[in-house]
Amino acid sequence: MANRLLGVISAMPEELAHLADDSGGRIAVGGLSYLKGHIAGREAIFVECGMGKVNAGVAAALMLDRFPCTAVMFCGVAGGLDPELGVGDVVVATRNIQYDYGAELEAGFKTYQPGKPPLPGFDDAHGYDVPGDLVERLKAAVAGVMFEPLPPNIDAGRRLPRVSFGPIATGDCFVNSPRTRQRLHGTYGAQACEMEGGAVAQVAERFGNLPLVNVRCLSDLAGADSHLDFGAFLPIAARNASLVAHKVAPVI
Repeated sequence: MANRLLGVISAMPEELAHLADDSGGRIAVGGLSYLKGHIAGREAIFVECGMGKVNAGVAAALMLDRFPCTAVMFCGVAGGLDPELGVGDVVVATRNIQYDYGAELEAGFKTYQPGKPPLPGFDDAHGYDVPGDLVERLKAAVAGVMFEPLPPNIDAGRRLPRVSFGPIATGDCFVNSPRTRQRLHGTYGAQACEMEGGAVAQVAERFGNLPLVNVRCLSDLAGADSHLDFGAFLPIAARNASLVAHKVAPVI
């Protein structure tokens, strides 16, 4: 398993900085720079895709078309939705949902699977589930992972961050609203929200149902102050996400 090529995608340079090893050189494809290297001893190809679903989808499609990846990992930061979680906690997706694809109805927004007609009479099942056996391997891989205590300005008592497994919601929006945070958590059971993972899951499915592991550390809590918290806590969140990414990479 360790000899198979793993595709690793991040949206921002701060996220990729803790992951990328370009010892094998760089290859330019479609205006993106793909780096050959290793993560946790596993051969990998890395790319910084930029923020948003289109950027992520393009980068993933070019990667899977050009390089013989057998699995994909997205690693980065996210906004927290689950009130049980805090800044610095890491969420590993068991399901990836594109919450902004669907139909605007008088009664509210109805989510559909991307690509399916968002119309009455069509199947409205949605989400990209991570296989159960892979989830179990991921849980075993992160058992006992140790994080540094958070500084006092993040959480009173300098609590230790933890790893959680659950759904992650993807949409082309930076969530800066307590009302939207509650809606996304209540509607989808999502623990975190971000702007890329669901699009990469859609591409991975198109390329032969390749497994996608989406690793996200909470840089903010998607509330009224999330625009302030995001920049302040991005370095810590990127580092914590990378710690988990290095643990899970060999077992994907």
